[in-house]
This record gives sequence, structure tokens and C-alpha cells, in this order.
Amino acid sequence: MLYSHNELKRIRVMKMMNYAMMRCVSAIAIGVLLMVWPEAAILYLVIAIGVVFFLPSLFSLIGYFMKGRQLGMYFPIVSLGSLLFGLWLLISPAFFVGILMYVLGGVLVFAGISQMVNLLGIRGYAPVSHGFFVIPVLILLAGLIVLVNPFAAATIPFVILGVSSTVYGISELINLYKFRRKDKKREIIVEDVEPIEERGSEVQ
Repeated sequence: MLYSHNELKRIRVMKMMNYAMMRCVSAIAIGVLLMVWPEAAILYLVIAIGVVFFLPSLFSLIGYFMKGRQLGMYFPIVSLGSLLFGLWLLISPAFFVGILMYVLGGVLVFAGISQMVNLLGIRGYAPVSHGFFVIPVLILLAGLIVLVNPFAAATIPFVILGVSSTVYGISELINLYKFRRKDKKREIIVEDVEPIEERGSEVQ
């Protein structure tokens, strides 16, 4: 079946709109899930990282025991370490998230205190306004918040990501709706014009 140039163009546009619609719905669904269950998103992310460490290391060890040992290759110690690390992430992802956030909180507290100490040291040689202490104090407070409630602090980036994904999906749906209305109006105009052209050709 042969299609005209306009029909092929319309089919191509419809396919693009369908793909865009699927992308919007997926973005909204992921965004809602991240906003409703950010704790689960963190755990699944850690589990995914554990799988990335675990599977290649497992294949490497299997390859060593199947052929590598016979060929006189050295035992893959790095693969064993990656395997154990990946297994740890798979077994206890919440524990890993807690440790990571405690480390991050400690780094923020140390960075805030060190910046304030440096500013106080500079103050002995040159005038330093109080505005320079705002950023170090905020960094220190952020570190203390993370140390007090590490798991809640870890969910904040996922909530922001969920909100952004949802807003993106909704805005794309609105744009698709507007484009579809304009496309329908253009189709109506074309259908009205084509019979007039056919009548003109018949008269001639």
C-alpha cells in the first residue's frame, strides 16, 4: 500500500507523539514513586550498585577456577574483594546507606568548622565581615542534620528528583496536548481546501 508524502509525514509525527506520550507517562510514574517511597528508591539504588559489583566479580572467579588456575594465572584478589563488597551491599543496603550518610555528615561538619577557624585566623590580620561566616555555618548545620537523621537526609535528593521528573512529565503532556490541537485544526483546514482544488481541476 502506497502512501502520499503528507500521509507518511503524518504517520511519522504520530509515532513521535506516541513515543513522547510513553516517555511522559514513564517520567510521571517514576516521579510519583520517588516522591511516595524515597526510602525504597535509596535501597534499590544500593542493591543495583551491589549487583554491578557482584556479577562481574563472580564471573571473573568462575573463569579463574574453570581455566585460569590451569593456565597458571594469579588468584583475582580484587575480584574477590568486589564480590564480598557487592554481597554486603545486597544483604544490608540500609546499613551501607547509614554509614555513607554518617561519613558525609562528618565531612560537612569538619568542613564547616575548618572554614570558620580559617576565617577567625584571617580576622587577626585583616577585617572579615560577618557575611563570610554564613556559608560555613550553613555547612555545619547541614552536617549536623545529616548526623542526627541520616536516612531522612538521604531521601531528600530522591524526593527532589521525583518532583522534577513529575513536573517534566506533566509539562511534556501539556505541550503534546497543545500540539495535537494545532495539528487537528491544520488537518481540518487541509480537508476543506482539497475538495475546492479538486472542483477547480474538474471545471478546467
